[in-house]
Amino acid sequence: MAERQATIASSSGLHARPAKLFVQAVQEKGIPITISVDGGKDLNAGSILSLMGLGASQGTVVTLKSDAEGADQALDELVTLLETDLDAE
Repeated sequence: MAERQATIASSSGLHARPAKLFVQAVQEKGIPITISVDGGKDLNAGSILSLMGLGASQGTVVTLKSDAEGADQALDELVTLLETDLDAE
């Protein structure tokens, strides 16, 4: 199982535009990926409702996981996206 941690960089956290962009990126990977906050359960990272339910604000550390083929590269790319301030673009 591939696993990565990322710190949310966007000032609005995983809400609105950053959440939409992240979900689109997850769906483009075409593999199942979960996201969780410390102590929380693994949620579908490709679901906007799951992301909103996380309540991840700027500075929150999240964990991404996948056991699919190609997961290492996919998770690396998603970490880069989460650690970019998507509100600033």
